[in-house]
Amino acid sequence: MSRLVELLEEFMVGGKRIRPVLAVMGWQAADGTTDMAAVLRVAASLEMFHAFALIHDDVMDDSDTRRGRPTIHRTLAGKRGDDRTERFGISAAVLLGDLAFAWSDQLLHTAALTPAQSAAVQPLITDMRTELMLGQYLDLHATGELTDDVEAALTVNRYKTAKYTVERPLQIGAALAGADTETLTACTAFALPLGEAFQLRDDLLGVYGDVRDTGKSRLDDLRAGKNTVLVALALRTSDAAQSARLRELLGDPDLDESGAEEIRAVFASTGARDAVELMIGDRYQQALQALADSPFRSDAITALKHLATVATRRNA
Repeated sequence: MSRLVELLEEFMVGGKRIRPVLAVMGWQAADGTTDMAAVLRVAASLEMFHAFALIHDDVMDDSDTRRGRPTIHRTLAGKRGDDRTERFGISAAVLLGDLAFAWSDQLLHTAALTPAQSAAVQPLITDMRTELMLGQYLDLHATGELTDDVEAALTVNRYKTAKYTVERPLQIGAALAGADTETLTACTAFALPLGEAFQLRDDLLGVYGDVRDTGKSRLDDLRAGKNTVLVALALRTSDAAQSARLRELLGDPDLDESGAEEIRAVFASTGARDAVELMIGDRYQQALQALADSPFRSDAITALKHLATVATRRNA
């Protein structure tokens, strides 16, 4: 048991902490003035829940690295890599993810929320968890089934990232401060375009990012055949030869860097990469306009503007 706890502690070092940060920003935006102990405990619960989500996500994606280190299931499998140790690594990682989920609940229950806070926050947390599971399912269902359906890819982004990463944490923090309907609606108006832009940037980093910055191989998504917006746009605008080559290369578990460069060349020649950059910029501007129209405190607006810039222009 101590080994599992140590692994979880090590795993939680690093990361962007965007969900707990947004929870605190939501609390500030809604003019939170009470002691911060409760919001910090809830924010920690969100980060622990995210550890659960990442550990399970890496198992489902069969990923080798996370945050520049071997994934949990690879670490637990050890070096031999035979069928038995592989099964043990996967099974133990699932259990460790479950443990993180349980501890996220424990952190939430020890936050000493008032009855009013609990009534406001619990439905949002339930919605967040449900939406993440739906987004993950849609992502799994689409992986390997390459299509030019951009809207379907954006739907996955909305549920798996925009709502989970930005909207719900921001709303949860605001709800802890007693936010009214107008403030919660303003959270959504800002969060959804920013969350979509955040995921679109992630899609580009998954293909073009430097592993020294991202901590993850830029071949993983291509080998898995992730049906991202980038891929859908390329398929939509490619000619017959380009489309055939994309379908041959994407999803190949043995794809090497040479094959990846062919894919990147198609992304460039079809204009798909540039189109994704334009989509990021458009959603960034939508988020800024939503902030300008919001009832948030001025210092929170300043902080959220900075976060929006970092989230959309990052290299990790």
